[in-house]
Amino acid sequence: MLDESEKFLEGLRQVMEARNLKDAPLSEAAGLHQSFVRDLKRGKAASPKLSSAVKLAQALQMTVEEIMSWSDGQPDSIPTIAIAGKVGAGAQVPVFDAYEKGDGPQIECPPGLSPRGIVAVEIEGDSMEPVYSAGDLLFYTRNGHDVVPSDDIGHRCVCEDEDGMGWVKQIKPGDEPGLFHLISLNPGANNMWNVRLKWAAKVRLHWPVELIKKI
Repeated sequence: MLDESEKFLEGLRQVMEARNLKDAPLSEAAGLHQSFVRDLKRGKAASPKLSSAVKLAQALQMTVEEIMSWSDGQPDSIPTIAIAGKVGAGAQVPVFDAYEKGDGPQIECPPGLSPRGIVAVEIEGDSMEPVYSAGDLLFYTRNGHDVVPSDDIGHRCVCEDEDGMGWVKQIKPGDEPGLFHLISLNPGANNMWNVRLKWAAKVRLHWPVELIKKI
């Protein structure tokens, strides 16, 4: 019978295999030495301390317990989310809502999020480096149509302007009611001033491309 450290290690193997993850990128995503996961899997490192296990779990958007639950193989039922489309920070990416509702690629729902009411969009281009990279996913919840919630102002949001363009920007109040300043995440990119928005929704979760599991 496996002890807890062995269950964690075996669960980690199963999760990495299911998501096609490599050792070094996961180690780096967890803030650990590049060879940490490799040495752990090869038995060259001692059983991970709880702090290291937590870092690995956080990098995988899971809990330690959820990783351990994979020690007997992938759970039978894993909730999924459809990617709604792509979104960018530059004027050359008018591709938001590229798929019919629910028809986009299915990805494994990140642990801790309910698939109900959650929307995922894929970053296109490098205009949001170093905060977000091409291929990364952003998850958000729209609280209603044609609305910019006051609680979301000041935060990083996915939004749609009156021309139907999708953006990821920090939203700030504009110079007049109903207008907003869209602040770029990349200091070298252009900001947008006094833009009228159809809607905006605060980014709830950022998932790096190397951790995405498409179904």
